[in-house]
Amino acid sequence: MTEVQEQFRTLLKQNGLKITAQRIAILEVLSNRPDEHLTAEEIYDCVKDMYPEIGLATVYRTIQVLSDLKLIDKLNLDDGYVRYEIGSESKEHCGHHHHHHLICLDCGKVLTFQDDLLENLEHRIKETMDFEVVDHEVKLYGVCSDCKKLREKNKKE
Repeated sequence: MTEVQEQFRTLLKQNGLKITAQRIAILEVLSNRPDEHLTAEEIYDCVKDMYPEIGLATVYRTIQVLSDLKLIDKLNLDDGYVRYEIGSESKEHCGHHHHHHLICLDCGKVLTFQDDLLENLEHRIKETMDFEVVDHEVKLYGVCSDCKKLREKNKKE
């Protein structure tokens, strides 16, 4: 068993959940693909490779349980799909940092941006407003480098 699998086993146990291969597999799939923001169906496709007998309904139920416990996070990236990524509880446990999403308005590509720029703001809010921020989500909209190049190329033509 890998170190990550052992960390996920510990997380499940700490949250009072039965440790199943499917739960570990879903956490592993999301942990190994931090920049992909997978849909339930995409998670199913990945897990099915490891566990061909797993059903889509099992994946949906497992996602809901893991999401309720904040082991995975639901995302709305404005593309009509609910997407998932490893949750803040799991990130802290496995050494991942919080990241933000950059969404290209031309092609819809989603990039992740890792930086802790909001820590100072959160600290200031706590000091000045006596309000403790426990989570945040940042989506920045713009144009990715590929689309910028395409725009520039089209202008020249």
